[in-house]
Amino acid sequence: MNLFLLSITILPPILIVIIFAASDKFKEPNKEIFLVFISGILITIPAYYTNNFLYDLYLNYPFISEGLATSFLSAAVVEEGLKFLVLYFVVFRLREFNEPLDAIVYGVCASLGFAALENIYFVLNSETPIAVFVVRSLFPLVAHGIFGVTMGYFFMKYAFIHKSKSLFLSFLIPYLLHGFYNYFIGINYFVISLALVIISWFIGIRLFLKLRREQKLKRREYEKKI
Repeated sequence: MNLFLLSITILPPILIVIIFAASDKFKEPNKEIFLVFISGILITIPAYYTNNFLYDLYLNYPFISEGLATSFLSAAVVEEGLKFLVLYFVVFRLREFNEPLDAIVYGVCASLGFAALENIYFVLNSETPIAVFVVRSLFPLVAHGIFGVTMGYFFMKYAFIHKSKSLFLSFLIPYLLHGFYNYFIGINYFVISLALVIISWFIGIRLFLKLRREQKLKRREYEKKI
């Protein structure tokens, strides 16, 4: 049963990564996709311990609400911060990271690598694993996906359009999206969280398709980074 659950839980993030990677005119090497996806998985380990440490710490301060403790002050800043580090210290140094759309592809890879192991943890430790799998595939997985798209988009502007402030925005925007998503979930405003994800995906896909249209007009892949 656990093997079956493991298989179906890891399949959705892999499929989303494949869709984004296949949409790239200048395909990224499988080994690089795998490297970034695995990097996203590995950062769940420090994220788990840091999130727990911060949450326990905030319990000592009654003026910090549980909603804030589990959103802006822990999960959002820790998880998006670690994903940002993957983009900056792993992706940015890849020779194959040489074209704007690559940033979104790799951003999604890192984010969904993280979401894959996070989902496995929650599914395998649940008394109702199938229900948790369905819920997490529809909400947190999709949310992590759009966090990766937005992080990748602003990281692209930093790397290829040479807008230095976009480096900070590549962390800030996903952090805010993640923070508000978790906050509204925490106070049982699920509809607002869902609306936030849907609107963000609509904007994110438009940005992705814009880069893809521009990419199709190009004859060669290489563009100079900062």
